[in-house]
Amino acid sequence: MQQYPDARSVVRALAPDEPVILNRPHAAARAARFFVEKFPGRSLYAVKANPSPDLIQILWANGITHYDVASIAEVRLVHGLLPDAVLCFMHPVKARGAIREAYFQHGVRTFSLDSVEELEKIVEATRGADGEPAGDLRLCVRLRVSSEYSELSLASKFGCDLTEAPDLLQHCRQFADWLGVCFHVGSQAMTPFAYVQALERTRAAIAAASVVIDMIDVGGGFPSVYPGMEPPPLEDYFAIIHRQFEALPIAYNAELWCEPGRALSAEYSSLIVRVEKRRGEELYINDGAYGALFDAAHVGWKFPVRALEDDLIKPVEGFAFYGPTCDDADFMEGPFELPEDIQAGDYIEIGMIGAYGAAMKTEFNGFGASPRVIVEDAPMASLYDGTLLRERRDNVVSLR
Repeated sequence: MQQYPDARSVVRALAPDEPVILNRPHAAARAARFFVEKFPGRSLYAVKANPSPDLIQILWANGITHYDVASIAEVRLVHGLLPDAVLCFMHPVKARGAIREAYFQHGVRTFSLDSVEELEKIVEATRGADGEPAGDLRLCVRLRVSSEYSELSLASKFGCDLTEAPDLLQHCRQFADWLGVCFHVGSQAMTPFAYVQALERTRAAIAAASVVIDMIDVGGGFPSVYPGMEPPPLEDYFAIIHRQFEALPIAYNAELWCEPGRALSAEYSSLIVRVEKRRGEELYINDGAYGALFDAAHVGWKFPVRALEDDLIKPVEGFAFYGPTCDDADFMEGPFELPEDIQAGDYIEIGMIGAYGAAMKTEFNGFGASPRVIVEDAPMASLYDGTLLRERRDNVVSLR
């Protein structure tokens, strides 16, 4: 992969007709080391955020040894790249064939579930040749929790209710060599209090079940920095999670896990696009809703942007984007603030697309080709460079 100092040098060297994805291995490495060194437990990379083989190997090289995989394709991918990695199949609804292959061919022992039906499926798919249940299953019961403090909800599709959890935990304990509780507070949680509520719900479920719990997995939701979304430092999240975890009625040697996806991958990539046409405050660019800017179109995500033409400070204006396809839905309302004189032929860098950006690209309408290069400069925003500082830490909430 070719390497350049920054986005402007890519434009000067290539004058690209197609969008170009800029990867920053040093940014992903820094994020991985941050979680390994500061999170008070085990960090699993949520592969769905960005399944790039290069990224997965960077995270491994910087201490991420466990991976949250949500499909048999992700199981195969990570096991093929990293045979020694620990894979955890954390999708609560799986095909029997996927469970069987994951267990017998790829060494997966940890499975998430949120119903008795899924438990029966896992037990049946992992039976040995003698018909006996597997004796080494590590089961994680997914609890439904609130997403009210997160930008994107994950509260509807998966998770058992608090009324169902005790019975399911008791059933799982009969088959589990190791039993955990997991949840997900939603994507881009903007306050540590999201985890306080979820862990209080976890406490109630465990107390009602009266079973030994070996692991608590607080899932993902750890945020990144975007325009209009500047979260507290991640250390605040870690501190409050640790305090709440220590107060739970669990085994003395229970483990604490988390599943960062966005927080580990967002800063890894940005995108160069070219303006093909300007119509008032609307810019037609060569990537969009069916490419790396899916979130900008479908959930109104505001990515950081900057023009790459020169370093002059000019008045800015808010623009909307149209992507390259023939579909009217290929529209990103923004507003994205750019120099007021931007015009056709100019290039723009769009930052923080490493999470749910590059991974969402399609080839709809014949578009989608995006060469990848490496750049050496800093990402357009960061939680890891020491710039996100606050004078007060009074948003850290404890119920103890």
